[in-house]
Amino acid sequence: QVQLVESGGGWVQAGGSLRLSCAASGRTFSSYAMGWFRQAPGKEREFVARISRNGGVRTYADSVKGRVTLSRDNAKNTVTLQMNSLKPEDTAVYYCAADQRFCSGYGCYATAAGYDAWGQGTQVTVSS
Repeated sequence: QVQLVESGGGWVQAGGSLRLSCAASGRTFSSYAMGWFRQAPGKEREFVARISRNGGVRTYADSVKGRVTLSRDNAKNTVTLQMNSLKPEDTAVYYCAADQRFCSGYGCYATAAGYDAWGQGTQVTVSS
């Protein structure tokens, strides 16, 4: 099973940018669709974005659409979440996740329980 390690979180003022990275171990990285979720204190884990195995399909939550770009490099086993125009409500722990399912549709993409592996999370704090 793939193992995931996130990096790149930190503190930023509203309107700023952060780039989160997720490094995957194992030779089967390209067999996983990759997603990012986030969880704020006292709230449920929330879908942020997902990218298909070859990077051709990207899906974003409405809350981040237009401000976030998800990309992957299968040669380097990495996924990158570029976040711009950050808002205080973006403050959360961000998790990278790997998904072996072949599914379609937002309902499938956004279901955290369907993902097979998770990283430990990286904290993002946006101050107003």
